[in-house]
Amino acid sequence: MLDLARLRALHAVSVHGSVSAAATALGYTPSAVSQQIAKLERETRTALLERQGRGITLTDAARHLAATAQQLLAIVEEAETTLEERRGQPTGRLVIGAFASAARGLMPVVLAALMAEHPSLDARLLEVDPHLSVDLVAQGVIDLAVAHDWDIAPLPAPEGQERAVIGDDLCDLLVPAGHPLAEQAARRPLRREDLPGRRWICQPPGSVCHDWLVRTLRASGHEPDLAYQAAENHTQIALVAAGLGVALMPRLGRGPLPDGVLALPLEPVPVRRLYALWRTGAARRPAITETVRLLGGLWPRRTV
Repeated sequence: MLDLARLRALHAVSVHGSVSAAATALGYTPSAVSQQIAKLERETRTALLERQGRGITLTDAARHLAATAQQLLAIVEEAETTLEERRGQPTGRLVIGAFASAARGLMPVVLAALMAEHPSLDARLLEVDPHLSVDLVAQGVIDLAVAHDWDIAPLPAPEGQERAVIGDDLCDLLVPAGHPLAEQAARRPLRREDLPGRRWICQPPGSVCHDWLVRTLRASGHEPDLAYQAAENHTQIALVAAGLGVALMPRLGRGPLPDGVLALPLEPVPVRRLYALWRTGAARRPAITETVRLLGGLWPRRTV
């Protein structure tokens, strides 16, 4: 008889590509995941992982077993959903994936409310890149995702998933005090046509924020000067405070700005829309419906 916990560990390794990443997603230690895989290898008398350089790769047998594990986990989820629906109360484990600024600026108050109102629910948080959210929901690694999109990069809507709008996150142009754009903003609203010719501080390539900035400036006929690239918002703000450039930054999770950094509005205002995503098969779970309700209800009171 195959052990479901060991199959879940193998499935997580197949999705995340490493034992350490799988451990993070499952909330285990890497050694615990390795032990589960080793036990599964002994029980099946089959090699499941192979060394490849400094990492590991799944054998053909492991990939087949991981695909079967995903089907079994979906069946288990359906059974758990039915039981929770019958109880009428959020129970069991709920893994929520959220991108960094949502994990910082929105999820603490939501998770605290879930804990206070539904003590039988084991809600957990996993910080994930926004572009991975849809796949992680589909694969069953997370139960619900908080994701976002921009006008230039709509969030995909794959079959088998449902979504709800949480709210719109407005973006500002951050500049050092005394910057020419600050003086210009005092006379009239800034427009996107005013942005070319600046030294930019932005996220690295591959992020939606990075792509929005590049496409917006190229649309106005200018190639952006991306002088400083940093993933953390606080690092970008520190670079602005040092007078090294300007940055476009959403308000969610940004926190108070230090002295010497100004937030200037743009017209039209750049907006990213936040969504909650979940599998259609889990839509009946009270834990899902209650979390979606709180995400929308607490959005106006988020810490920014």
